[in-house]
Amino acid sequence: MNRKIRVWFGKGSWKFLNEWKDNLLSLSDLLDNRKQRILNTIRNSEELLEMEADQYRVNGYSEIEREKLNLINSTYNTLEQLENYKNETIHFEQQERLIKSDNGFCNKPYKEL
Repeated sequence: MNRKIRVWFGKGSWKFLNEWKDNLLSLSDLLDNRKQRILNTIRNSEELLEMEADQYRVNGYSEIEREKLNLINSTYNTLEQLENYKNETIHFEQQERLIKSDNGFCNKPYKEL
């Protein structure tokens, strides 16, 4: 269905618009292609941003988990130290009582025993 359209451009010269029509279609195709490339670029950019955002989230969650484990380990170590200090204090107090009771026993005259 290729029809020729004639346009009068003055002084008796006729131009066939098939070439113009083909050029117009080529231009339209070029614009459509350019539009598709732009849309694809935008789509790819959005996907890239989403992937980066996901990566930041994953890294953030991993960092939170590491910090949580560090806090648990630190708390455990502190509690273990406190337990050791408590046991040392109990041992020291027992030794002190033994020494005081031994001193009291040794300081009493023989007759009181």
